[in-house]
Amino acid sequence: MAPRATTYREALREAHREALARDARVFVMGEDVGRYGGAYAVTKGFYDEFGPERIRDTPLSELAFVGAGIGAALGGMRPIVEVMTVNFSLLALDQIVNTAAALRHMSGGQFSVPLVIRMATGAGRQLAAQHSHSLEVWYAHVPGIKVLAPATLEDARGMLWPALLDPDPVVIFEHAQLYNLEGEIAEPPPAVDIERAAVRRAGADLTIATYGGSLPRVAAAAAQLAGDGIAAEVIDLRVLRPLDWPTVVASVAKTHRLLVVDEGWRTCSLAAELMAGMAERAFYDLDAPPARVCSEEVPMPYAKHMEEAALPMPKKIVAAARRLCGQG
Repeated sequence: MAPRATTYREALREAHREALARDARVFVMGEDVGRYGGAYAVTKGFYDEFGPERIRDTPLSELAFVGAGIGAALGGMRPIVEVMTVNFSLLALDQIVNTAAALRHMSGGQFSVPLVIRMATGAGRQLAAQHSHSLEVWYAHVPGIKVLAPATLEDARGMLWPALLDPDPVVIFEHAQLYNLEGEIAEPPPAVDIERAAVRRAGADLTIATYGGSLPRVAAAAAQLAGDGIAAEVIDLRVLRPLDWPTVVASVAKTHRLLVVDEGWRTCSLAAELMAGMAERAFYDLDAPPARVCSEEVPMPYAKHMEEAALPMPKKIVAAARRLCGQG
């Protein structure tokens, strides 16, 4: 496999193009996905390439077009519904939680909803309190859906097709700060397992579990910790429901310490679930209480320095890791 340079955005575009070319049942729908090319340019040029039947601009009603996507999936299509930002998805919670996630159960297994919902998430772009949410845990709380958070070029490229093959709804969270991420990807791209977490860096002194837009910050913190003689093992959870407990448990059995980095708020967070789950599954492997670094319990500020102060940045992660290892 020869590597080639690309970006996270372009990896997503390639994944969409491949899916559209591979299966005539696949189509994309959402606000501004057609003529405009998508709020983050993921579908740029697709309207001309695939036509208005398969790249469908929708009215500004998430409740309506997510519901239409559910209906299309029930009718045998494979819709990719793009919701512009995670806060807008709250307008479609009834469709996602009460309909898409529950239909297999409510029908006694007679119906499935093979629907993919993509949305941008996360802060760091000075968009203030209404467009900076990290609500992944809201969806990870719900039985009946799978929740993915691609944080690498490979996952951005490789998660869409297996998500489309899933008979049940899949929600994909793309952190908005990752779209311009540059790097190399193998050609042809490797297959991606949407059931398992991934160990992104091996280490023996502590485990740092994270996902999505926090992965680059954790990687930067782990590199700094290595300079201090602390070898952090970095786990990219990437599948938030169902969580891959065996990978996290195996890592903590080796390192005996757990730090969770989660851009969501601390209260009722995914970090809280990781910490409780590890206490249940690996309590006697822990040499210290699990710790976490989350966003501050405030609506996200607009001012850049205040936004950075509210987020789990590398400085906070390094400080928490040092304390966990008895160096704080």
